[in-house]
Amino acid sequence: MLRKLTLLAVSAVIAFGTLSFDVPQKSENPGDKLVGVWEPSNGRSRIKIDRIGNKYYGRVVWLIEPNDADGNPRLDINNPNPDLRNAPLRGFRMLKDFVYQGDDSWTEGTLYDPNNGSTYNGIIKMRDENTLDMRGYIGVEALGRTDVWKRLKVPTRKK
Repeated sequence: MLRKLTLLAVSAVIAFGTLSFDVPQKSENPGDKLVGVWEPSNGRSRIKIDRIGNKYYGRVVWLIEPNDADGNPRLDINNPNPDLRNAPLRGFRMLKDFVYQGDDSWTEGTLYDPNNGSTYNGIIKMRDENTLDMRGYIGVEALGRTDVWKRLKVPTRKK
């Protein structure tokens, strides 16, 4: 019996000795500097940007006026798709499919404006780690409009 326990203990030491325990590191994807919670210049909403696969998406996580006059959640009433007009704005994905191009810019995505129900081609350029130039345009980039977004510092939970 002692021989079996010794053999089991030696086997465990060998097995665990071959495992590597990686300490989580900061993301090595340079495009991930876009990930975070951002506030558009009007201050009326907050957008959380995440990476899914190799693309970046943003959804509404906070609204200054989350409810309508009747106390119901504010809906995407201007959406050109009638089936989506009953979708709550909070949680709505308004940035889609952005791809990091290097040089602090993301392209190939779209920006949705719930104020008018329009979707625009988009370019995101990072001025510094806390400032984005969000440019939406139809057709020609030069004819678009740029809004400046600021990164919000999100408090971490204490354990």
